[in-house]
Amino acid sequence: MTVSTESNAGKFLNSVELSVVGRPLNEVARVRGAEVVGDVAKAHIELGFPCRSAHDAVRDELSAVLCAETGAKRAELTLETRIVRHAVQRNLQPIAGVKNIIAVASGKGGVGKSTVSANLALALAGEGAAVGILDADIYGPSQPHMMGIVGEQPVSEDGKTMLPLRAHGLQIMSIGALVDPDQPMVWRGPMVTSALDQLANQTRWQDLDYLIVDMPPGTGDIQLTLAQKIPVSGSVIVTTPQNIATLDARKGLAMFRKVSIPVLGVIENMSTHVCSACGHQDAIFGAGGAAKITADFDVSMLGQLPLDTRIREQTDAGSPTVVAEPDSVIAQAFRETAWRLGAAQAAERPDHSAKFGSIVVEKGS
Repeated sequence: MTVSTESNAGKFLNSVELSVVGRPLNEVARVRGAEVVGDVAKAHIELGFPCRSAHDAVRDELSAVLCAETGAKRAELTLETRIVRHAVQRNLQPIAGVKNIIAVASGKGGVGKSTVSANLALALAGEGAAVGILDADIYGPSQPHMMGIVGEQPVSEDGKTMLPLRAHGLQIMSIGALVDPDQPMVWRGPMVTSALDQLANQTRWQDLDYLIVDMPPGTGDIQLTLAQKIPVSGSVIVTTPQNIATLDARKGLAMFRKVSIPVLGVIENMSTHVCSACGHQDAIFGAGGAAKITADFDVSMLGQLPLDTRIREQTDAGSPTVVAEPDSVIAQAFRETAWRLGAAQAAERPDHSAKFGSIVVEKGS
């Protein structure tokens, strides 16, 4: 079949699977103005997720398949990123200045969730999105240390709200920026949940496409508060391959589904270790655990990240890998994971509430 009309050209492009994220284009983008004029195929494509460093590859891929299908000699495709707000839990209103809130969680501690959160946020920002990170681990906040802002405190201009801290192009808020680093948070559940609610809603986030929430491990008070009071558009489960970690990860995934928060996928951290001396790869924590979760729950594998001492060293130094070594293989693994995360969010149901005005019923005079 030869595509010639604008309708057919757009329909064909929509069916093409985008290899960088493994999803059909119509799930994660909008095709506008697709047409074939003479021997030139043209289209304008709005990507619903950030992948600036992959634009050339995406353009080349789509140009090749479109020319092959239409018989055109060349293609002129323009790409832009347009991230929209997505639906959240019922009865909750979006937080001002934030389009999408994505919770990064784990069933148990020690799987590198905070490190993954930090590098994912930086990767999304580096690919063209406006990103913030909310450190929701009230008892053990680590983002100030990872982002190199220990000792900095947020400023309030009106006495009611706080301006987020900034580092590496991110907007950041953490209880760790409000208390002494050595002060233990000896708080009961209601105090903890109140603190999370205030950190989320009393921070003046500024035009964020994504707010990444670094969750504490488990399925307790913080997680319930998130589900009941904070408008979350998606969640991510971080695990290691070992059985003990995946058993708890399954519980976390099931919890998000139970409270009607979409699970965008699973990230397997510390998947393999590459020997710095010989290059040999070793699955230190086993293999296949995360893959079984994705199969059993029918969710996406967003990424498999390596175990490398540089990741630990760089986050300890306040400059996570994505910004410390942006050209490294490790940073590229985080970027590719961020592409798939953004695409998974783009494929979710958009929020149409802004299109409808509020209805006011008044008594007749």
